Amino acid sequence: MQTLWMGVRPTPDLTRLLVQDGPLPILKARLPEAPQHPRALETLAEGVALWYGRPLYGALGVAAEDALCVSPHWHATVDALTRTPLVTVEPVIGIPRAPWRVEDRSGLGDFRDVRQLRGRRHR
Repeated sequence: MQTLWMGVRPTPDLTRLLVQDGPLPILKARLPEAPQHPRALETLAEGVALWYGRPLYGALGVAAEDALCVSPHWHATVDALTRTPLVTVEPVIGIPRAPWRVEDRSGLGDFRDVRQLRGRRHR
């Protein structure tokens, strides 16, 4: 059973989320800058995993180890992350490269910098 992959890239203005089934994007979203509840990210990931009936690995991309501490909502979210048999979400550290495309056909923009999180592991 193939694991679903989810990349999450917070910025000061919004959070972009991409879920893939192998190479195929199955969900793209632009969300407000930070979750309003500490378990919101994990609950969203769990909902997608339950929908597909498969495990999900999530990468929460941050530029530096202390980058999420400036937002109380993200700090609480990282503190609340747990590993379950169905969902794993880990912070992944690394500055993303700028996207080379401006807009895609969905109107949500290029998620290339979110895709870059794939294959990276928490440090």
